[in-house]
Amino acid sequence: MAESISEYLQQDMECEGLLECIHGMKDLDKQCFEELSKSNNALTIDEIAERVDRERSTAYRAVQRLLQSGFIQKEQINYDQGGYYHVYRPTNPDRIADDMQRLLNDWYANMGQLIQEFRDKYEAMGEESVAVER
Repeated sequence: MAESISEYLQQDMECEGLLECIHGMKDLDKQCFEELSKSNNALTIDEIAERVDRERSTAYRAVQRLLQSGFIQKEQINYDQGGYYHVYRPTNPDRIADDMQRLLNDWYANMGQLIQEFRDKYEAMGEESVAVER
């Protein structure tokens, strides 16, 4: 994994690299998301765990991270005789892409502000040193 923006820009980025870079997704998170995206139907935790060949609790943690980042949605299914279970489906890719674009725009604005603060600080220091030399 790259440690600086310069290193990231020199890498050949792929869609999955974007998910890791922006959302900090782990390999298992990406696997779960891919399985949900490939499925024609919403899946239960047990079905997801089976497809990624992991324990239910491990798959559940990955699904929770996906829910938290907005990549998937949870739906409650009620049994006729009482009780319920949850199924999961991917969020619309356009919505995910729009959310990533907003995050990137926010990041860009924050970096622009930090760069301006850097410029102001070091320009002021440069002016002080020139005044001292005179």
